[in-house]
Amino acid sequence: MTIPSHVIDMLRKVRATFQAEPLANRMQPSEAAFAALRPVRRATAASVAKYWNRLLETASTQDRDALADSLTMADPALFDSNIENFIGTVKIPVGIIGPLRINGLNAHGDYNVPLATTEAALVASYGRGAYAATKSGGISTALLYEGVIRTPAFVFDNLVNAGLFVEWVVNDIETLKAAAEATTRHGKLTSVEPMVDNNIVFLICRYTTGDAAGQNMVTIATNALCEDINARCPIPMKAWYIEGNFSGDKKASFLGLVTGRGRKVSASVTLPAKVVETVLGTSVQAMLDYGQVANLGSHLSGQLGAQAHYANGLAALYLATGQDAACVAESAVGITRMEARGDDLFCSVTMPNILVGSVGGGTSLPSQSAGLNILGLKGAGKGAALAEVAAATCLCGEISIVAAIAAGHFTRAHQQLARHR
Repeated sequence: MTIPSHVIDMLRKVRATFQAEPLANRMQPSEAAFAALRPVRRATAASVAKYWNRLLETASTQDRDALADSLTMADPALFDSNIENFIGTVKIPVGIIGPLRINGLNAHGDYNVPLATTEAALVASYGRGAYAATKSGGISTALLYEGVIRTPAFVFDNLVNAGLFVEWVVNDIETLKAAAEATTRHGKLTSVEPMVDNNIVFLICRYTTGDAAGQNMVTIATNALCEDINARCPIPMKAWYIEGNFSGDKKASFLGLVTGRGRKVSASVTLPAKVVETVLGTSVQAMLDYGQVANLGSHLSGQLGAQAHYANGLAALYLATGQDAACVAESAVGITRMEARGDDLFCSVTMPNILVGSVGGGTSLPSQSAGLNILGLKGAGKGAALAEVAAATCLCGEISIVAAIAAGHFTRAHQQLARHR
C-alpha cells in the first residue's frame, strides 16, 4: 500500500512537535491544591466582588467593568432566577429588521424584529429578505401543532415485564395525568405514547405549555408522573430515569422532524418575479436552479430536513428575546421549499420544533424584555405569535441567502459587510 505524500508530510509535522517524555509528564493527573468555587444562587454586589477578586488574577479591571457595568450592578438580584455564580452580563450587538409583514393565524401585522448577533452581514441579509417578503404582501403563517415532550425511561428484567408495565400505564393513565398536571397551572399532558425496546420502555409524554417554552415545566410534571408510577406500579422495576435521551431535547432528531417538539409552524410567501429581480438581484429561475442543487446537497450529506441556515436567524432572535439559545440545536430543523408559481416564486418553511415563550425563562430580564416589547409580544397570550414570527424570520433568511448564492453575490456581501467594512 502506498501512503499519500500529504499524509506522510502531516505525520512528519506531528512527529516534529512530539516529545514523548515531557508530554507524558504534562498529561499526568495533578494533585495541586485549588480553591473550590462554591455555588451562589443569590447575586449581590458583595458576591460579584468576591468572584472578581478571584478573576482579576487573569482578567483586568476593564474586563470587570465591561461585564459588571453600572446598569447591570444597579440590581444584581434581577438575575437570580436565571443564573448562578453571577459576575455580570454580556453585551451582544442587537440589530433590527422590518417592517416584516406577517399575515398569520396568531401573528398579524408589521413587526420590527430584533436580532442579537456578532456576525456581520446577518442582519442585512435577513432585512433584505424581510423587505422582499413585505413588498410581496407579507408572509402567511400558521401554528400547526404544539407539544413539548419529555421521555422518561423504565428498565425491567425482561420483555414480559416491559409489556405488563405498558398495560398498567394505559389502564392508569388518568391518574398519572392528574399527578403530572398537579405541578403546573398551565401545562397539560395531552398524550403518553410507549416506545418499547425489549426490557426498556420509553414513555413519550407530550404537553401543551401555555405561553412558555416549557422545558422546566414538563420536566417537573414528568418527574411527578414517574414518582407516582414508582410508588404504585406493581411490576418489578430495576430503574427509571427522568429522560431516556429519546425526546430530542436540544438535539436534532428524526422524532422532532416527524412529530414535532415545541411549536410547529409553517410560513410562506409568493415573490413576484419583479421583486426577485429588483430587490434580490437575481431571477426566479436562478433561485430554483440553485435550490435544486442545495436540496440534493442536503440529502446526500444526511441532513435532517432540507434548509439553508435556520440557525442564524433563530439564534439571533432567541438571544434578543430571552429564549433558551441551546434549543436552536433542535429548532433549526425543517423543510424549505421553493417552487415556480407561473412567473413568480413560492417560498415556504415548515419548522416542527420551535421552542419559544413570551413568558418565563429569560424573557423577564431587562434587555430580553425590551426585545419582546419591540415585537409587541411580551406576556401572556403571545407565545403562539412569537413562534410564527420566528418561522417568518427564518423564511426571510432562506430567501435572501438562496438569492445571494444564486446570483453569485454571497462572498462579495460578506467581504463588504464583514471583512472590509
